[in-house]
Amino acid sequence: MHLVRLALTDFRSYESADVELGPGVTTFTGPNGAGKTNLIEAACYLASFSSHRVAADTALIRSGTQRAILRASVRSQARDSLVEIELNAGKANRVRLNRVPMARPRDVLGTLRCVLFAPEDLAIVKGDPAERRRYLDDLLVTSRPRYAAVRSEYERVVKQRSALLKSARSAGRVPAGLDVWDEQLVTRGAELTEGRLKLTAALRQKVADSYADVAAGDRGAMISYRQGSERSAVFDPEPEPGKLRAHLAESLERLRRAELERGVCLAGPHRDELELRIGELPARGYASQGESWSLALALRLAAFGLLRADGEDPVLMLDDVFAELDTGRRERLAELAVAAEQVLVTAAVTTDVPARLVECSAAYSVAGGVVKRA
Repeated sequence: MHLVRLALTDFRSYESADVELGPGVTTFTGPNGAGKTNLIEAACYLASFSSHRVAADTALIRSGTQRAILRASVRSQARDSLVEIELNAGKANRVRLNRVPMARPRDVLGTLRCVLFAPEDLAIVKGDPAERRRYLDDLLVTSRPRYAAVRSEYERVVKQRSALLKSARSAGRVPAGLDVWDEQLVTRGAELTEGRLKLTAALRQKVADSYADVAAGDRGAMISYRQGSERSAVFDPEPEPGKLRAHLAESLERLRRAELERGVCLAGPHRDELELRIGELPARGYASQGESWSLALALRLAAFGLLRADGEDPVLMLDDVFAELDTGRRERLAELAVAAEQVLVTAAVTTDVPARLVECSAAYSVAGGVVKRA
């Protein structure tokens, strides 16, 4: 799979941009703030309908305008496709596939698949558990698009149930209808957890192997899934729906009083954790800077390997990361990346990019909102 063309109108810093792409390596170089990452962000948005930098779509629309348009021509083994997204300030976004309006935008997911490694990925290792849950859920949706609906429905249930608990805290009594939301949380939560557990199992060896490839001799890396709180945690439980539902139902019963007192939802996959370890120690708080970068990169390379196993490479995007890596890790990443069908690389200067990639790349310069073939 690869991008053939990326066209933007009023997206971020671009009034207009139109870039032709092909298989192999493409580099975008230019000073910081020139708009290199905006190109990568746009491509990833076309693949996932979300940004790795901001939560609200309004930030993606160029200042002073009311809408942005993103277009991607995608070539895969099965077909050529055109994906178009119209972002509208204050209104619903519109999605078209091959010029046909889509009533359910999530049906377009999977048309373009990408894996992005960016400086923000260090937060997966060093940040809060929410960062690691997002890593799992984003990859789950990319690999199995039906989980977009599962994830969305679970988030809706948690939001509604949390609002009910908050109102109960103010009223000082158990709210009517809480049992109904408990049942929905158990059903949707077990389904989401099952997907995460299967994904974690599929990633485990790939993360260990990718870390060994990148770190070259450092201590090994391991991932595991923790369901529940510290005191009642179950590590890598069986992805058996009945057992998952029973565990979640028991947790809700045990935490009922605490939830009513605090007015928040304390059980469910939104409280679970993907644990990352380097050697025998948790990566968060114990890993060195180099180990943290290696583990963040290993997680993305493992995602790439998982998607590639479906029979087709996703687009690999490396956004301004080579400047953050030491020489050894930089060269090893280049050797791994060059084997991908399509690689998009951004850097402030060409010298930040390993020669192994530069020598076989199509090169663009980015400055002042303009993208030019170098």
